[in-house]
Amino acid sequence: PPRFNDQVCSATDDYFLGVEDYGEAIASHRRVLAAHPDDALAYYHLGFAYGMTGDRTDEIADYRKAAALGLRQWDLYLNLGRALLEAADYGAASNALITAVALAPNRPESHFNLALAYERRGMLTVAQEQLQASLQLDPMQPDARNMMGLIYAEERDFSRARQIWDGLARAEPDFEPARTNLAILDRMEHPSPATPAPGRLDNLRTAFASDPY
Repeated sequence: PPRFNDQVCSATDDYFLGVEDYGEAIASHRRVLAAHPDDALAYYHLGFAYGMTGDRTDEIADYRKAAALGLRQWDLYLNLGRALLEAADYGAASNALITAVALAPNRPESHFNLALAYERRGMLTVAQEQLQASLQLDPMQPDARNMMGLIYAEERDFSRARQIWDGLARAEPDFEPARTNLAILDRMEHPSPATPAPGRLDNLRTAFASDPY
């Protein structure tokens, strides 16, 4: 396998990622790969640039090429897992995120996104365990706290869900999902002909954690 300190993805190539010029970043990294087709780091950065343009297919393909060439960076597997989540390939997302957790167990983002993958597969107990691990590392994450409320609601434990969302709404008054979830929960617990029927629990889903790239 290649030695990653010899990878040739230069500061100039990565400059375009830093200034969010993703079209130029794609062109630059393609040129690198034309000359160095085994450059795993360039495949990773190319995949990231594709992802930022919304091209999920090429993003996933290039992340997988980087992994196949032996790149073992936790954030590669985090971003691969997130892209697979967005593609609704929850089993493959779980596998990628398990690797991200193994490579960097102290990163709350990996635990959070693995919890999200498990929740989408209906594996609520292990999803809770991963959320707890994420919150132990960063107790202030509103997304993770909101997600914990969602899991309690999916388990029909509305009292605990309400407790979490009440606390989150007070602590983070600008965090809209908590207030939205409380309103949905109110309509679920106290239906009224005067109010529209609430959405399914799917409507309680949280956002993704911020990207650490």
